[in-house]
Amino acid sequence: MRRSLTLAILAISATGLGSGATWAASFDCDAKELKPDEKVICDNRALNDADVRMTTTFNLLSGLLAMGSRGTLQDEQTAWLKKRQECKADVACIKAAYDERMKQFEETYKNINRPL
Repeated sequence: MRRSLTLAILAISATGLGSGATWAASFDCDAKELKPDEKVICDNRALNDADVRMTTTFNLLSGLLAMGSRGTLQDEQTAWLKKRQECKADVACIKAAYDERMKQFEETYKNINRPL
């Protein structure tokens, strides 16, 4: 199951990578007032790619979850964004935050009730 989620994420996010745009998946890198964590994400290709994967996964999970669970997912995402912002410009901290969030998404995906 983890492999199918990973393949879906790669297929969807591959369409936006390499376009040369100065956008991360979840915010505009050309915005005038970026937070320190956002500036680092925009300037670091690996973090920018992690943001694309995280946002793509979040959107996929939102579509798979039942209505009642979507609010919980959104609340968790809001809390996670605050935690990422606490990293400021610390690349290792931001990377660890993305890694942790993706593990949480994998657990959420494993626990989705599927029809028999």
